[in-house]
Formats: sequence, C-alpha cells, structure tokens
Amino acid sequence: MERNLKNVLVISFGFLLLFTAYGGLQNLQSSLHSEEGLGVASLSVLYAALILSSMFLPPILIKKLGCKWTIAGSMCCYIAFSLGNFHASWYTLIPTSVILGVGGAPLWSAKCTYLTIAGNSYAEKAGKNGKDIINQYFGVFFLIFQSSGIWGNLISSLVFSQASTKVEISEVACCGAYDCMTNTTSTTGSAEPSNSLIYTLLGIYTASGVLAVLLIVTFLDQIKSDQAETEKEILETPSFWSTFLATFHHLKDKRQCLLIPLTIYSGLEQGFLSGDYTKSYVTCALGIHYVGYVMICFSAVNSLCSLLFGKISQFTGRKLLFALAAVTNTACIIALLLWKPHPKQLAVFFIFPALWGLSDAIWQTQTNGLYGILFEKHKEAAFANYRLWESLGFVIAFGYSTKLQIYIKLYILLSMLVLSMVTYGAVEYLEAKSSPGSPPATKREDVGPLTQDTHV
Repeated sequence: MERNLKNVLVISFGFLLLFTAYGGLQNLQSSLHSEEGLGVASLSVLYAALILSSMFLPPILIKKLGCKWTIAGSMCCYIAFSLGNFHASWYTLIPTSVILGVGGAPLWSAKCTYLTIAGNSYAEKAGKNGKDIINQYFGVFFLIFQSSGIWGNLISSLVFSQASTKVEISEVACCGAYDCMTNTTSTTGSAEPSNSLIYTLLGIYTASGVLAVLLIVTFLDQIKSDQAETEKEILETPSFWSTFLATFHHLKDKRQCLLIPLTIYSGLEQGFLSGDYTKSYVTCALGIHYVGYVMICFSAVNSLCSLLFGKISQFTGRKLLFALAAVTNTACIIALLLWKPHPKQLAVFFIFPALWGLSDAIWQTQTNGLYGILFEKHKEAAFANYRLWESLGFVIAFGYSTKLQIYIKLYILLSMLVLSMVTYGAVEYLEAKSSPGSPPATKREDVGPLTQDTHV
C-alpha cells in the first residue's frame, strides 16, 4: 500500500507542477499575445491537435513506452509550449501548441492507465474491491491536482503586480460586451508588463514543468512484469480506424446526438471565460496582473462545488442541478451584456468567475456522470464523443475569439445554452419513456479519470 500510495502521490504532484504552469499560461494567452489574435489562435490549434491525438496516439505510445515514459515524454510537450512563449510569434507558438495538443491525450490516458493498474494490483493482493481502491486513488489525485489552478494563477498575479505602475484611467468604454476589439493593454488601469517580468514568469513556469518531469523520471516506479498482463488487458484497444468508426457509429444513438449541443456548450463556456472574459473585462479594465486572482476565484469555487454537487446529486437528482447551472449561466450572460466594467467595481470582477465556477462544476461533473449512466455498455465510444465535442467547443470559442465582438459571443453562448437545455430535456424524456417503471438514475458515477481530459 505504501509503495502504491507513493506512486499515486508522485503522479499527483507531477501533474500539480505541470498544470500550475500550463493553467496559468493558458489564462494569459489572450492578454499576453493579443496582436492579431495570436494567443487565442494558438489555443484553438492546441485543442484541434488534442482531438486528433486522442483518437489514436494514447494506446500506441503506452504500449511502446509504458505508462511512466509516456507520462514523462508527454510532459516535455507542455514544456515546449512554455518555451514557445519566450519568443511568441506565429512560427513559435503555433508549432508548440500542436506539440502540446499531441502530448495531451497520451499524458491523461497514461495517468488513468497507471492509477487503474496500481489500484487493481493492490486490491488483488489485499483482497479488496478494485473499484473502491481506484476511486480512492483518483480521489487523492484530483484533491492535489485541482489546486494547480490556484498556484499557477497566483504566481502570474504576484509576478505581474511588481510592475503595476498605475496610469490614469480616462476611458474604459472599450471594455466589456461592446469592446473595441483593439489591444486592450493600451487602455488598462496598469502599465503593460515589461519583457523582463514576462520572461521571469515564463522561467518559473518552465522550471515547474522541468521539475514535474524530473519527479516522474526519478521517483515513479515502472509497471512491474507481474502487472504487464493487466496493462495489456487495459490497452487491448482496437485499431485507429475501428476506434474512429466506433466513435461516429455511436452517433446512431439518438441520445448521443441530443447531447452534442450540451457537450459543445461545455467547451464554449470554458473558452469564453479563459479567452474573452480575462481579456475584454479583466485585463482591459483592471490590468493583466488581476487575471490570476480572478481565475483563482473561478478555480476555488469550481473545486468546492464539484465536491459539493458530487455529494448532493444523489439527493437532488441531476435535473435540478442542470437547471441551477442553466439559470446561473443565463443570469451571468445577461449581466455581462449589460455591465460596463469599471475599476471601482472590483468585487463584481470576482462575482462573475465565482458564479461561472459554480455552473461549470455542474456541467463537468453531471455531464460526465450522465454519459457514464446512459451509455454504460459503450463507455469508450461515448467518452470519445464527449472529448471530441467538448474539444470542438474550445476550438470554436478560441477560433472566433478575435473575429467577433464580445456581445455577439455572449448571444451565441446564450443561444447554445437554450438549445442545450431543450435537447437535454429531450434526453430525459426519452429515458423516462424507455423505463417508466424504474426511478431515474441520479447517482453520479465515478468519472475521476475523465473529468479533466478536455482541459488538456
């Protein structure tokens, strides 16, 4: 148990270090590299590469390299993205975004495979239920991993606050829903951070990534020979084409088709907060050094609510939680359309990400749980669809980020939310119709290994 727990902790802290860097950097892309939309374009390319990577790379790499070296190698892809930011241009950021996207899917798959094998191995020796041990391991992992959103954003805010030489704010009319679609740093409440501060931040993030790789290489045990059979069984996946075809064959299920708008919306709403809200509201009115603090608020509320809703969903049922998320998000979107951000309204800048975090916690936990419950016999194809459509939502959100004004994006979000709730309601109707004698399934399945996949 001690050896297995050590490996779980090594993976957990390795991911914590890696995503402390990546999470903070992702939230700053739209603000740091706003010229010609380079920052959000890189994120759009990144998620497109992730979609392609997740279709065929993970099983191939894990079979060839094993879980340990797949994790270590994939982490190096994230470091490449940090290095690409040192001299940000179309020739450095786009290729490194592709590299990160390619490494993202194998990284998460190898982590899931490793923790599953470790859990099953210990359960077999201890005579315990494998699922219970695996749940414990993923619980430990996400407890540690979820805090990465806090540390990465805290580092960026502390570094950039060093240069918050205040300038007089004469006009912030260009901020918010009717932004002027210009470089927002020229109208902010603080001076644009110097290159030396940007390099300091990138140096810290790169060092954090390197530490993550060293931690995995030095302390993570390779899967033993007596566990090789277990690994082989877990990785007995069909060929790329059969996996690809199974993913789309699953679309013959009406319920899967009806869940596509909800899944795309999940990517759109996350993309809006990290790409548009941070740039057109926070950076524009307050300055780039506030982005980290605002996103800490989002991460903290999201984590706490994920835990809370996971517990109470068995009492409330998923329908009530989905309704709460829809109402909360709708209120936020309407308020963002009407609100004219001003530095004197500091608290309001934190209220929106807090409410957004509450909604996102429901979208993530309950949508994953819904997929697990509805498609219990075809989970692989179902979750492949989940990753595909949510990642497409991210690609769309970051792809049109520089082409449309904020108010148009908010109307798109609102329309997609309404459509999502209509199609989700149809799914619940079909479920009730197909099993009128049995109570609706409200339990939340263990979806630990899957909830974070689409966050790269």
